Amino acid sequence: MAVFVDLNITNCKDVKKLQNMIEMAAHLGYSTVAINHVFEFESKKMEIGKPISTKELFSTLPTVQGKSIPIKILTRLTIIASDPSHCNVLRSTSPSTRLYDIVAVFPKTEKLFHAACTSIDVDLICINVTEKAPFFFRRPPINAAIQRGIFFELVYTPAIKDSTLRRYTISNALSLMQVCKGKNIIISSGAERALEMRGPYDIATLYPFPAFVL
Repeated sequence: MAVFVDLNITNCKDVKKLQNMIEMAAHLGYSTVAINHVFEFESKKMEIGKPISTKELFSTLPTVQGKSIPIKILTRLTIIASDPSHCNVLRSTSPSTRLYDIVAVFPKTEKLFHAACTSIDVDLICINVTEKAPFFFRRPPINAAIQRGIFFELVYTPAIKDSTLRRYTISNALSLMQVCKGKNIIISSGAERALEMRGPYDIATLYPFPAFVL
């Protein structure tokens, strides 16, 4: 039996909204979700907060539709940055990083994308789907990332909000697919509301190519 996960549910201060998204994920058949804490590197004075505790959300976890098991909730940290020096906090020895189950980076420049693929300690590299890719995907760094066990993440919510964003999503995804040959790609929601979430088989219709839908 297939197991599906959504590794990108946006963290928010509204606990009820977060609960609704997790309950929706369970209803749609996702066995695991990750609450994504996003940190944009704008100032050295900014500090990475602690992840939210599952106990703060539910006394009893929602049951996964069709499986009769409780949904599993992971924590995720995503750093949005433009320079490799901004990602020193992502070292595996960093106290902030060690608090999270999953660590991701959203590189805004080719320089940082290359560093994320080849040397930075991350689990996921986020691919921008809301505008034309600012650089070409090159085979050497992507192959290095695949060899290191790093996955590339595409989010689908922009594609269901706007036709222009859908074109960017598909165009950037196809560019990535051509280089990595479909390896180590996951599709997540990036949802900020429960209504933005879709089931795994619905997501498959958004993309004109086979990919891992996690």
